[in-house]
Amino acid sequence: MQSGVEQCLFVGLGNPGPRYATTRHNIGSCVIEELSRRLSLPLREDRRFVARVAKGESEGKRVHLLIPLTYMNLSGTAVQSYSAYFSIGLQSLVVVVDDVAFPFGCLRLRLMGSAGGHNGLKSVEQSMGSSHYKRLRMGIGQAGEKVLADYVLETFNEDEQAELSQFVDRGVEVLQRLLRERFSDVMTSVNARA
Repeated sequence: MQSGVEQCLFVGLGNPGPRYATTRHNIGSCVIEELSRRLSLPLREDRRFVARVAKGESEGKRVHLLIPLTYMNLSGTAVQSYSAYFSIGLQSLVVVVDDVAFPFGCLRLRLMGSAGGHNGLKSVEQSMGSSHYKRLRMGIGQAGEKVLADYVLETFNEDEQAELSQFVDRGVEVLQRLLRERFSDVMTSVNARA
């Protein structure tokens, strides 16, 4: 690796396998899959990290993409082992994750924060020993009367599916902007859109 090149590690959380591929809980991994297509960085399974990974150059930065192949509540092990192997600091980590606190289609970019009951973020925080990492929260709507654990493992409803690709695209665009612009500027712009 070239010395002095800034690194970015974009992580998409989800559950492995086709059964979960199109569920609400997997929108984070959907964003990373689309980003890998946009950047022409194909994801490949790497058993060392129990993850699908890709790396390359974009906007003068060394870009790493990672989708854990563990279940959501063990996501942090892949993130920790990968970031340690490539000497990627917390300041370079951005986790893309579903969030039931926000309506479907809502994006929130945060510099740090609590796991908010999300098992994937809890695992990342535990494995990395800190909650001081950036996250892009993708609103999937509230569970309402449904059991939360069941709701997040449902597929999106018909109305949501009609807008899903556009929502994923917006998430990808945020990550691409982070490669070109200051985090604070991107965060202000993204969070201003209600």
